[in-house]
Amino acid sequence: MPRPRLHRRVRFCPRAKFYKPQGIPLRQLDVVGLTKEETEALRLKHVKNMDQTEAAKEMNTSQSTFQRILASAQKKVAEAIIKGKSIKLED
Repeated sequence: MPRPRLHRRVRFCPRAKFYKPQGIPLRQLDVVGLTKEETEALRLKHVKNMDQTEAAKEMNTSQSTFQRILASAQKKVAEAIIKGKSIKLED
């Protein structure tokens, strides 16, 4: 039986829900979804310039879990940019 998932603290609600390449209708694009946790991890690390330990404490998670969330988010964003996909920020 897996461990129960901890409640992670997310203190950010983005105004925009989609980002896409200019000039291509959304219906023609593949979509990459970012979870709330992934969006928060990107914000803490790259916008607020927190180190991994501080950001993990802010999200109420372990440092290794924070790193996995961040790595997943960075991979998804890179894929969207390189392959011309849209990014959906999930609620």
